Amino acid sequence: MRALKLGVVLMLAATGASAAEITVSAAASLTNAFKEIGAAYEKEHAGDKVQFNFAASDPLVQQIAKGAPVDVFASADQDAMDKADTLKLLAPASRRNFASNSLVLITPLAATLPIKGIADLQQAGVTRVTMGNPASVPVGRYTRHALEQAKLWAAVEPKAIYGASVRQSLDYVARGEVDAGFVYATDAAVMKDKVKVVATVPTETPVSYPIAVIAAGPQAAAGRKFADYVLSSSGQAILAKYGFGRP
Repeated sequence: MRALKLGVVLMLAATGASAAEITVSAAASLTNAFKEIGAAYEKEHAGDKVQFNFAASDPLVQQIAKGAPVDVFASADQDAMDKADTLKLLAPASRRNFASNSLVLITPLAATLPIKGIADLQQAGVTRVTMGNPASVPVGRYTRHALEQAKLWAAVEPKAIYGASVRQSLDYVARGEVDAGFVYATDAAVMKDKVKVVATVPTETPVSYPIAVIAAGPQAAAGRKFADYVLSSSGQAILAKYGFGRP
């Protein structure tokens, strides 16, 4: 009996030693998909816990640079990950692309303005257009570049209501506080009962999501396992469920 009890104690001790609390900083547009991926990961890795911090990608980089205890960073564009790389925050050879998305123009579901494409944003009746702040939010950068390519930035920029993240812009449209807004297709799908997609907006740079392990993360080894899981068939299936494309 004593030997059995000792075995149980040793087994519990081993389980505790292997358990990890993984902290993941991820782009706001990944909120729903990553919460489900985190739950699935925990089921397959007994004892491990995944904690998420969702926000715009650039502020997340700033938090990590200031010493926030983060193990994994998932960005909504390459620019933000490039900044993290330049600051030498990434574990060597851990950066990989794991998903893709598309930029869309949305309006409130009950909107009456005749907006069917980005050119319609020039109408005098359109006075408030939300988008992520191009200085700090990836969706804002994609939006600005797309409008510049269409030679519409000068007309639309004075009407811009900047969101601190793509989800804030989505909320503005859902609440009918703006006439239209730019978000990712996956975000629009989350609130299809409150917003409608009126156009898919071509982007010169593909909307791609990279993930990387943070070199100074307290659980770097476990973080690498989580990043691997995101790229596994299980992780990719969950991303696809939420409308994300293959990397």
